[in-house]
Amino acid sequence: MDGSATDTAGSATGTADAGTRTKAAAVVYNPIKVDLPTLRASVDAAAAAAGWGESRWYETSEEDPGKGQTEQAVRDGADVVLAAGGDGTVRAVAEGLRDSGVPIALLPSGTGNLLARNLNLTLGNLDDAVATGFEGTDREIDLGVVEVRRPDGSRDRLVFLVMAGIGLDAQMIENTDTELKKKVGWLAYVDAIRKSLKGDNNTRLRFQLDGAPPRNLRVHTLMIGNCGSLPANILLLPEAAVDDGLFDIVALRPQGLFGWIQIWVKIVWENGVLRRSTVGRKLLNNLSREVRALSYLKGKEIILRPERPVVFELDGDTFGEAAALKAFVDPLALTVKIPQAEADRLPASERTEMGATAAEQAVLPPEVTAIDPADAVVPEEQIGTPVGVPPEEDPDAA
Repeated sequence: MDGSATDTAGSATGTADAGTRTKAAAVVYNPIKVDLPTLRASVDAAAAAAGWGESRWYETSEEDPGKGQTEQAVRDGADVVLAAGGDGTVRAVAEGLRDSGVPIALLPSGTGNLLARNLNLTLGNLDDAVATGFEGTDREIDLGVVEVRRPDGSRDRLVFLVMAGIGLDAQMIENTDTELKKKVGWLAYVDAIRKSLKGDNNTRLRFQLDGAPPRNLRVHTLMIGNCGSLPANILLLPEAAVDDGLFDIVALRPQGLFGWIQIWVKIVWENGVLRRSTVGRKLLNNLSREVRALSYLKGKEIILRPERPVVFELDGDTFGEAAALKAFVDPLALTVKIPQAEADRLPASERTEMGATAAEQAVLPPEVTAIDPADAVVPEEQIGTPVGVPPEEDPDAA
């Protein structure tokens, strides 16, 4: 599609009474992911109940998964954009809405629904999710922005809502069989992990966090999180808050089978089980200890320069290779519709799993768990030019 509406309200600028414009929604939908007749019926009923005009509909395509259609919807005067599709559709719509002030409403479908899960939104009831788009309240959240320098020297700027990653994480997604994923969902990643674990899975890179001096690091996976939870209810980043102006970053650096076991215990048992209860958190305060295979950091901006180009992923989709990558937080750049019943809920940054308030988080050191320099050292000749030096090598350079 060319981004124009497939049908409109005819007169979206008409008035309900003198001087008052009738509100109209836009629906950006992935035709492969949705049952269009059912979705249309639900949207039409919710719009009528809310006293809104007829909604405009914008179909995504393989060439444009939603950004262009969303930008057109904003130009057409949409008061809210309903994103109907998988995580890729939601990410593209969010990219089109960045800093526009027009809210996004999530109509979950597909296998991931990562942002909806992290915001505790309705996943199973389409009518409730649609109604939230028309009658819900607004909540502002951060966006992650990634500036990429490609191996050929070209540059891209993309956004993510949940997580960005390189290493085994991105290789796994790259190796996932699309048809198998349609049939068995996230179980398809089991086969992808098997393929990805073949050969040398270490990524050698330099990273620079919040302007600190560059440091060398060897990792299996490095993930930059705006949110903390993954599919299967895995809590990877227990302190991540979607509106705190910070990234939570994790580096997985296992050495052999024992290292992977340490990671499993930390993520699945400690984060996934113990942190979800008051008693469990008290046990963690007394018993938990950091492991070398898993390191956490916090920051507003991180620059990565790998030894060689690497595949990177955003919100569960790969976007080719990066020779250098810069990720930074765009604070409160996206408005999300949430149910009215959640209007009084404290922002996530005021109630992290660790109990830190926003004020306390503001003075946390940039590295919550420091990476031991002795563990991070990689010979200089294996890395090449430092991150961000000279200026023409910086992903932020024009």
